[in-house]
Amino acid sequence: MTKKKIFSGVGTALITPFINGEIDYVCLGRLIDFQIDGGVDALVIGGTTAEAATLSDDERYKLYTFAKGKIAGRTRLILGTGTNDTRVALAHTKFAERLGCDGVLLVTPYYNKGTEDGIEKHYLKIAESVNLPIIVYNVPSRTGVNLGINLLDRLANHPNIVGLKEASDSVDRLVNLAAFSDRLWLYSGNDSQIYPTLSLGGIGVISVMSNILPKTTVKMCKDFFSGQEGDALEMQLKLLPFIKTLFIETNPSPIKYAMASLGLCSTEVRLPLCEPRETTKREVLKQLQNIIEYG
Repeated sequence: MTKKKIFSGVGTALITPFINGEIDYVCLGRLIDFQIDGGVDALVIGGTTAEAATLSDDERYKLYTFAKGKIAGRTRLILGTGTNDTRVALAHTKFAERLGCDGVLLVTPYYNKGTEDGIEKHYLKIAESVNLPIIVYNVPSRTGVNLGINLLDRLANHPNIVGLKEASDSVDRLVNLAAFSDRLWLYSGNDSQIYPTLSLGGIGVISVMSNILPKTTVKMCKDFFSGQEGDALEMQLKLLPFIKTLFIETNPSPIKYAMASLGLCSTEVRLPLCEPRETTKREVLKQLQNIIEYG
């Protein structure tokens, strides 16, 4: 069964800009335009990078609705609807369906550390309750759970579960995931693994660094897909120090600081996150300057 592709290429995991504790919608509108002008293939709103875990339901739904109206069909809209409570994740996903998005991103339930059976039931409960394409998000560093290959194989049998955002660090695992092919489209969840993921049959990336480098990230993917794999690899290698710096501290604090240094948003994050340490700030600015000079 060939699954629907929600998008191929670059989907930016967009930050949520805050000002004085509230969502800064003026800034958010500018960021959405910046991303679309940069040529991204999709925007992911309300995911981990968006600090969704600190948003109230009312804030989340206003964020979804604003993004839908601002994007206005200019790129694909994917809404992050996952939480560690299946009932709440389902409610978010049903809201997303009513709003009319192109798909949803469902993170593995975090903290609870569900059993394999429980996690399978979680995803299937949601997939069977809506008529939306779903991307499963495996990020064991955040959730404490690494989705098993056999579990993913079973989930891939559901027609609404179309993709996997993979954010583990195992190349061996990427090789195994490549075998799913069009049963479960593979997206890199790590900016450091865009090239390896594409090389193993992946169709894109859900990216943090594209918050600040949309054109560069889009070019890397386009170069790869157009047969210029060497150029894509060169860009991946040049970007690695910058990518590493973005994750010295918990995302999205470093990327917000980098964006703020270019006047794109404020550095404000919600507790328990905080602004990066001074040493991190210096390294972010150093690597950002290197990237600007690289072009």
